[in-house]
Amino acid sequence: MDARHEVWRIYRESIAILGISLLGGLFAGTVLGSAGMRAAFTDFPGLLLLLPAFLATRGNVYGAFGARISSGLHQGLIEPEFELDPRLVNAITASFINGIGISVLIGALSWGILRVLGRESARLLELVGITFISGVLTSVVLVFGLLALVFGSYQFGLDPDNLIGPIVTMLGDVFGVVFLYVAIVIVGVVL
Repeated sequence: MDARHEVWRIYRESIAILGISLLGGLFAGTVLGSAGMRAAFTDFPGLLLLLPAFLATRGNVYGAFGARISSGLHQGLIEPEFELDPRLVNAITASFINGIGISVLIGALSWGILRVLGRESARLLELVGITFISGVLTSVVLVFGLLALVFGSYQFGLDPDNLIGPIVTMLGDVFGVVFLYVAIVIVGVVL
């Protein structure tokens, strides 16, 4: 296959998911701009500091996960099925540990940075609770959402590598923001 056909194939496979990703990003921005989120930034100082890091790590952790699964499919090491394959289980476990662990670390570091700078901050337990809850929820959605996307696209003859980047970014932003809000509500009620 010549280069022009390969470029056109990649473009055809990617354009729809890029459009969906654009709409998802706009939705995430709408949620961020809502009155509830603006109030949360006031009620829990430090959320605005941790937000970019929290959203960025969704793409980092789960982008690596999606690429790992896609590579395993291309190499024939993983079958495109939800089964107890040790490679798949290990990748899922590592993604959960990384995603949740980095979420907690982001909450703690945000609190610490604000304290060192002498700025107002929500309590450590509040920030860590918010990032932990939202980290767990986003991990579940991103792991199983990515598996469904990667397996489905592979079975339909599409290259998952063309889809992982935009979809991880979109799912991470949308569910990251939505689950941050859910976690804020839970922490606001419990603590």
